[in-house]
Amino acid sequence: MPTQDDVREALRTVQDPELMIGMVDLGLIYGIDVAGERNEDVTVTMTLTSPTCPVGPQFMQSVKDKVKSLDGVNTVEVAITFDPPWDPRIHASEDAKFDLGIWF
Repeated sequence: MPTQDDVREALRTVQDPELMIGMVDLGLIYGIDVAGERNEDVTVTMTLTSPTCPVGPQFMQSVKDKVKSLDGVNTVEVAITFDPPWDPRIHASEDAKFDLGIWF
């Protein structure tokens, strides 16, 4: 049965198709809910780098496909939110900030 950590680890390999940086490192994952009798139903709450992201649907499908590939997953839902708005200075890992050229 997958755990939140299993899902998060799987999502580390999904890259933002424009920035080519992993979505977990970018801080685009706001929540992971694993439910059901056997933890077979997964909901990923995420954001995009902007509300007008042209590859949003492609990005969401990549998330669904990656989570669905985990053993024991039955259903996958991806919920998009812009609350709070994504800010790389706050949400991104130190490595992603470096890759994005954000200096403090």
